[in-house]
Amino acid sequence: MRDFLEFEKPLKELEERLEKLKKSGSERKALPRLIRILQSRLTRTEQEIFSNLTAWQQTQVARHPQRPSILDYMKHMCEDFVELHGDRTFGDDKAVVGGFATFRDRSICVIGHEKGQSFKERVKRNFGMANPEGYRKALRLMQLAEKFKRPVVTFIDTPGAYPGIGAEERGQARAIARNLFVMSGLRVPVVAIITGEGGSGGALGLGVADRIVMLEHSIYSVISPEGCAAILWEDSTKTQAAAAALKMTSAELLKLGIADEVVPEPLGGAHRDVERISQALAQTLHVKLNQLLTTPTNQLLANRYEKFRQMAALTDA
Repeated sequence: MRDFLEFEKPLKELEERLEKLKKSGSERKALPRLIRILQSRLTRTEQEIFSNLTAWQQTQVARHPQRPSILDYMKHMCEDFVELHGDRTFGDDKAVVGGFATFRDRSICVIGHEKGQSFKERVKRNFGMANPEGYRKALRLMQLAEKFKRPVVTFIDTPGAYPGIGAEERGQARAIARNLFVMSGLRVPVVAIITGEGGSGGALGLGVADRIVMLEHSIYSVISPEGCAAILWEDSTKTQAAAAALKMTSAELLKLGIADEVVPEPLGGAHRDVERISQALAQTLHVKLNQLLTTPTNQLLANRYEKFRQMAALTDA
């Protein structure tokens, strides 16, 4: 069953009317024509809505409860996925999934945040908010990939790293900082794919990459719109203004040079057609890996260093 967001209410009404017509069992000759007219109106309305999304509405799509996760993409994009567990220090963080898989006849290391679909699964996965052991697990897998000369692909979808007391006591900040340091010097290609919500250091802990790819309705920001509104204005009603000011959408980040490519999503969002978005993402990943794997290692590292230095460039207003 499809979940509708607040701004999708007109679509919900049209879909319900369309469903009633289809199930009516009426033998009226005009019924097929009525269904076609309503279907056409539904498609037109959906196109109008999704071609004019605000930054806040795009944030809602990025957080959609049915949005595909790394495990969904693994089913459609890869073969022989073997998940590896644990950080060899504390435990196995379910918010981070990682292992090795075959992608178009090539062995790759895959790591990503997993939010889960059902409420029970989301609780188990801590809503995609990783503890330090999750980042240490990711680090262990990246170093393993480097050892065996396998490219690393990360799937980012998290509100941020888990801010609990236990996480801080176990070294959350250090774990993320260590990942940033090691990823900046990994001697294998790294591609980061932001599939939903790329929040704060929790996202950046998997985001130091040679190429940063964003899905059309994904977001990437140093802070959530809610957190920004609370800090700057101390007013929760300013969330929409904060979302716009943060320049966190894929289109804005492509313009700013943070994202390298934006992958268009099916009308209505990635959750409307998981197979189709997986195919589009797979093709983009295939091209990126082919480009990076032909680049000499020293040049790869120099380019990665320069890429992130350019993100901090200042210009005169």
